Amino acid sequence: MNKQPLRKVRVNLEEHGYDILIGEKWLEQLAIYLNFISNSSKLMLISDRNVYALAGEKVLHILREAGFQVHSAVLPGGEGCKNLTVMSWLYEQMLGFGLDRKSTVLALGGGIVGDVAGFAAATYMRGIGYIQIPTTLLALVDSSVGGKTGVNLPQGKNLVGAFYQPGLVFADLNFINSLPEKEYLTGLAEVIKYGIIWDKELFNYLEENRNKVISRDRSCLTGIVARCCEIKAEIVGQDEKESGLRALLNLGHTFGHAFEALTGYKGFTHGEAVAVGMIYAARLAVVRGLISRSQSDRIASLIENYGLPVSYGDLSAGDIIDSMYRDKKTVAGKIKFIVPTGIGVSEVVSDVAEEQLLQILKL
Repeated sequence: MNKQPLRKVRVNLEEHGYDILIGEKWLEQLAIYLNFISNSSKLMLISDRNVYALAGEKVLHILREAGFQVHSAVLPGGEGCKNLTVMSWLYEQMLGFGLDRKSTVLALGGGIVGDVAGFAAATYMRGIGYIQIPTTLLALVDSSVGGKTGVNLPQGKNLVGAFYQPGLVFADLNFINSLPEKEYLTGLAEVIKYGIIWDKELFNYLEENRNKVISRDRSCLTGIVARCCEIKAEIVGQDEKESGLRALLNLGHTFGHAFEALTGYKGFTHGEAVAVGMIYAARLAVVRGLISRSQSDRIASLIENYGLPVSYGDLSAGDIIDSMYRDKKTVAGKIKFIVPTGIGVSEVVSDVAEEQLLQILKL
């Protein structure tokens, strides 16, 4: 094999461990890796319109040249396609193409494509193989790793889903280099998250190397992507089904999901909503005496310096709280929050009074 990944990160699980392969301009190598992990010549490529227009035909050509039978299913894109109606259509496509229990699904796209394709793979014929080919920074450092799949209901995000691990995460950084700025920045919110919850050195690096990160310096980008994947792999390896430690990865998400839902998934990108959510999680930590105001301000400053929003706009605090009560992480009427207790340290709290939430939401 002439071209090797720039970095390889192993996700060690009791069952179904897998590699995250991080390379650049090496999509042509996909068929070689598929031959190692797929027992079937029949594949289903699932993508969205934008990504398919960029790379779909190229991927199909590479795989067909290697002897694979490949069918494609192209989603309209956007959060609106994460629903049961689209899932039903997708199952029909898979059945119509004749996918069997040895077939493999390829998820070519961002987090939404990965969620939908992964859930389709998890549930079709009680589970078939799938591979993540993330094309956004957010998907690469977060949603493509760890096996969370699912779709939305009108009442909230990801209320129907499964933990289902991919056989491989195949990352070509060339996709990240070609992202529009807004899409790149939304992924940086998840990168910042890892610095807040787990890795003080990563947080410091992001503070000190903003220009390199923003300009997508090759060495810098490879390093931060690999580090985020290492952190995610370490956490998932210890807590695959989110019974404890893995919950830390939800920093900013309880607030963020409410912001997304209340704006009809149009007011914020996922990363933007999480960015604002992390600021309010830090403020909650201040109110509870878990973190200093200066550390909270430092978190907010880093988020703002990367061009991400710092406010939820004109949403009602009461509506935000009501929406959070419908979050799937709410148990026995108690909303679960992840809060920083320092830079690079975090914990779960679930005994938060509504008065505290109103207090911080009005700051």
